[in-house]
Amino acid sequence: MCDCIGAAASETRAGATLFGKNSDRSEHECQPFLQMPGAFHAPGSGVRCTHVEIPQVAETYAVMGHSPWWVWGFEHGVNEHAVAIGNETVFSREPLEEQPGLVGMDLVRLGLERGRTAREALEVMATLIETHGQGGAAFGPDKPGYHNGFLIADPDEVWILQTSNRRWAARRVRRDAISNHISLGADWEIGSRDLESFARAQGYWTSGGRLDVAAAYRNPGVPGRISEGRLRRSRQLLAAAQSDLDVATLQSILRDHEAGGAVRLPTPIEDDGYCTLCMHSEPIGTTTASLVAALPAERRAPWPVWISFATPCTGVFLPVYLDGRIPPELARGGPEPDAASAWWAFKVLQDAAAVDFPRHTPWLRERWKSFEARVESQRLDVESEAARARTSGSHAVVTKLLTDFMARIWSEGVAQARDLASQL
Repeated sequence: MCDCIGAAASETRAGATLFGKNSDRSEHECQPFLQMPGAFHAPGSGVRCTHVEIPQVAETYAVMGHSPWWVWGFEHGVNEHAVAIGNETVFSREPLEEQPGLVGMDLVRLGLERGRTAREALEVMATLIETHGQGGAAFGPDKPGYHNGFLIADPDEVWILQTSNRRWAARRVRRDAISNHISLGADWEIGSRDLESFARAQGYWTSGGRLDVAAAYRNPGVPGRISEGRLRRSRQLLAAAQSDLDVATLQSILRDHEAGGAVRLPTPIEDDGYCTLCMHSEPIGTTTASLVAALPAERRAPWPVWISFATPCTGVFLPVYLDGRIPPELARGGPEPDAASAWWAFKVLQDAAAVDFPRHTPWLRERWKSFEARVESQRLDVESEAARARTSGSHAVVTKLLTDFMARIWSEGVAQARDLASQL
């Protein structure tokens, strides 16, 4: 499942594009956070993705993102050029191709590694979709695949890209969200060459008017009540923020449990609110990782990306930086519980809170407040010092400052998660 939200710079308080996503997967699927440096590659080399190998490009950019333990790609992430991408499961009436291809998470990472802007990343991903198709296990290592939708953002633009096998459509948005259904209508701006002709040939679209992508391609056999409710909720919260949109607002939206804010957990599956934006909704899915980023136009100073492990309503968002080296415990984790994994520490806390969610979650939110305030104060000081070091050309100092800061706050955050879990 999943929900992505984005707002162009002109829509936000700080004048920076905002991107946020909850990655909703199976509740026990560990989702570490990985970091890869930029690199140059030899002519004729390839890159092995989750199921297929494709040709490598001459240069790839520095990236970081959340990746389910068994997948090559990212559920969501950012690159050194302040491009952010997240993907969503969508259901097309066109059957998924049987042969292996790229999964949506591969496309997220490939778009980040190869795109300097949102539009460039979109074109990279669209070309890969047309060339290699989408196919292979994606819900889990032994579970089916799916078609994908994407939110792609940079300091200047936000794009929605939605797909059906090797066909795709996209449009720019100012403030919007996507969920688990094709939502582009007749307002798409660009698309694959055969987007309309294929729909007409298959009988998906018989009107004389401009192609409505959702009307033509959305699978009518897959109920949309739950994803439509989550998309409606995302848009309501984005609209309610008006001009006050900032990182904290997006974090709050990703923690949302409807009427009770971050503390209400609906349980009857018949309830329209069964799947809230912060999902605890097995067997449909659970939020296993989250990311929020403000994408600055000027990147002379280090800029933070805020990430959370397991459900954000029980955990905490802490900053990471491409200009530093992330702590090894963030990148650690597999299918079995691991005492050295940050993801598993926050999953244990989530499970402890779930015993009495309405009582335990408000208690956790209060316990995290002083730690969050301390991190914020330290963050501002470290970023200021790193900015001064960069201005003077001391890039090694920048790396050390940010690496040491991340190591300290994440060590403290994981320790607090374990302590809080022991108290529940």
